[in-house]
Amino acid sequence: MATVLAFHAHPDDEALLTGGTLARLADEGHRVVLVVATDGLMGAVPANGEAPRMRELRTSAAVLGVDRVVHLGYADSGHGPLLHPDPPDRTRFARADTEEAAERLAAVLRAEHAAMLIGYDPNGGYGHRDHVKVHEVGRRAAELAGTPRVLEATMPRDTAERLVRLVRLLRIPLRFDPDELSMRFSARSAITHRYDVRRYARQKQAALAAHHSQLNGTGRMSAVMRTMTRLPAPLFGLLLGREWFIDTSSSRPAQR
Repeated sequence: MATVLAFHAHPDDEALLTGGTLARLADEGHRVVLVVATDGLMGAVPANGEAPRMRELRTSAAVLGVDRVVHLGYADSGHGPLLHPDPPDRTRFARADTEEAAERLAAVLRAEHAAMLIGYDPNGGYGHRDHVKVHEVGRRAAELAGTPRVLEATMPRDTAERLVRLVRLLRIPLRFDPDELSMRFSARSAITHRYDVRRYARQKQAALAAHHSQLNGTGRMSAVMRTMTRLPAPLFGLLLGREWFIDTSSSRPAQR
């Protein structure tokens, strides 16, 4: 059995992008470590010392069978053209020095003797600045730590476009431009692994439901997340029961 480290930008990304895969790895007996670059806060850390979204992340991680949760120590960089100033207690991840952030992550990879790192594709999925930074920092950290294998979470562009069309057909608010998505995620030809994780649909859905702040908020994905958590598990699995990755050391497609 091996240790797998999944590196994500924000609390809730672990459930949306890799929840089924993490649950499957844990079920197969692997040690799963989850590292988030940011705690989801735009401002300073509360007086009690932990962001609410980190507590939700720990609940999600427990549902998925994750053994350890680590915050890399950065602040959320937010959306849109304006990158706000850093909060008084830490740096926004998009503004962080890549080498310094990579060394922080590499230290966890070394301590855990991780056999594999899960990061993001070069586009950072849908293009959020923190997701792009995860790709850059993850790649460099794997080099520094000598991690033998890197998988980058992604989605075929045509699948992303179909999901957006379905969401709009159901009249669920979603502030994404379909034309922009055609330049995000990955070409299907670049994807090396597609995992069928419908068996873990209930866990993935429960992990998503743990993120109350996002479900009850007004973010770009909030309405979609609320809808997804209310679906019957078989339908949820039909829609979100496959997860895709690019193996940076392989060019041979695989389906499992």
